[in-house]
Amino acid sequence: MATVHVIGAGMAGLSCAVELVKARQRVVLWEAAAQAGGRCRSFHDATLDRTIDNGNHLILGANPAVFGYLETIGARDGLVGQERAAFPFVDLRSGERWTVRPNAGPLPWWIMAPGRRVPGSRVRHYLAGLALARARDGDTAAERLRGTGPLLERLWEPLIVAVLNASVEEASARLLWPVLRLTFGRGEAACRAYLTRDGLGPDLVEPGVRYVEHGGGRLLYNRRLRAIEHDGRAVTALDFAGDSDEAAAFAPGDVAVLAVTPQVCTQLLPEIPAPLETRPIVNAHFRLDQPVPMPGGSAILGVVGGTAQWIFARGDIASVTVSAAGALAERPAAEIAELLWADVSRALDYRPPATPAVRIVKEKRATFAQIPSALPLRPPAGTRFRNLFLAGDWTATGLPATIEGAVRSGVTAAQHALRALAAG
Repeated sequence: MATVHVIGAGMAGLSCAVELVKARQRVVLWEAAAQAGGRCRSFHDATLDRTIDNGNHLILGANPAVFGYLETIGARDGLVGQERAAFPFVDLRSGERWTVRPNAGPLPWWIMAPGRRVPGSRVRHYLAGLALARARDGDTAAERLRGTGPLLERLWEPLIVAVLNASVEEASARLLWPVLRLTFGRGEAACRAYLTRDGLGPDLVEPGVRYVEHGGGRLLYNRRLRAIEHDGRAVTALDFAGDSDEAAAFAPGDVAVLAVTPQVCTQLLPEIPAPLETRPIVNAHFRLDQPVPMPGGSAILGVVGGTAQWIFARGDIASVTVSAAGALAERPAAEIAELLWADVSRALDYRPPATPAVRIVKEKRATFAQIPSALPLRPPAGTRFRNLFLAGDWTATGLPATIEGAVRSGVTAAQHALRALAAG
């Protein structure tokens, strides 16, 4: 029986391996690090004495690939979601608070209900957002969202920066439209926000690893791919640094899936186009002396008019995310903590006698730069080699660089691999 070699055990590679094991295919999953998960990882922080995630990842009801992955590996209960979609916000400058509440069904009558929409907004401001549907590859979000009034700062900007990890001025309008169409365009259930119950590692990654291993797949850690050998038409060998015996395991008829970063992909195969420019995300995790006092008991809070952008409640940990954080990421951790805590304490109306313990996590290459010039550089799953396929949230998934995009890319690559095996 031929083997599919999946290189990279992030969410793209792991979901690819899960799909292949589900199809009863022999799989070897190679990972350069000492653990699976890639940018989706959890770790115990000694300062906080808590297990935290490297960053906050929100999963939405309109993420069928993620839910399909969880159903397959038997880990659906690892997600905790809203009973009804609701997105609370606070404006730190005015102190004003509001909650965006989409309604059930595809007809968005909620935009006509003042209590459900952004204060000061009118129906015409929401309808102006339909200009995104006509976005061209070169359009930015700012160019397409003119005429949306207070929505630009109080709704579109928080969503754009969070989803695309780019400012409104540079974010790709073409990438934003599919997200809005699949969420607000399908009603309340598609907009519901879900968080992992215990963390990205325990709820998304570890169950996937167990599924692969229990299905007969092999996971090999600390194996960095050094070179891909080929004859011009097909891959003939995979050369892993310091492990020449394993390289010989690639037999005629085998298939490879490259689920690595775009930077690693171009090092191995320079002829493959890839979006190499990146954008950082900064996360701060504050441990409070009580459960996080979120308004209305919500697990998330959008922040306008400050440095902090989104606050997530995880027990007594208030996790803060700042996307498109180029300038902030260059500042010392102590300065970042002071700046963000000032926002968090005001947003939560919570002022303890001392600044809480904090851990700052900087992801310098959190995502590729999701700007118009990057779109033509996203390659498809197929390559010029009949037995080599690509996976990753940076490939041409049609979605932004999200967990949903990563999982979708892994499933697509697995389908390509199975067809290649069937074709011999």
